[in-house]
Amino acid sequence: MGKSASDGILDGTLDAIASCTTLTICAGQPTSYAQIATFALASIVIDSGDFSKANGDVDGRKVTVAGQADLDIDTSGDADHVVVDDGTDFMVTTVTTQALTSGGTVSTNDFDFENGDPV
Repeated sequence: MGKSASDGILDGTLDAIASCTTLTICAGQPTSYAQIATFALASIVIDSGDFSKANGDVDGRKVTVAGQADLDIDTSGDADHVVVDDGTDFMVTTVTTQALTSGGTVSTNDFDFENGDPV
């Protein structure tokens, strides 16, 4: 017998991601919540309206984080990761490296986190 999971099970993780309240652009990959501030170049407050769930691109389910426009850059550095967090837990993804300069602004594109079907 094969493995399967209903959308509701797969959506559990995605619901946790969709409860995040901050999006941070980082230089380096934070491996703990405390490190987000260490690597932060720019951040913005987000809410449930910035997330949407749908079927995954291949299978399973995904949550898409809406692009954010004109975030103030607080610290210069090479942006290579984006983090969403809820003040305790977080999710990290990579982005194409871009040099950011303090005092400028940066925008993000939509991006998603995907939960595949069990294999």
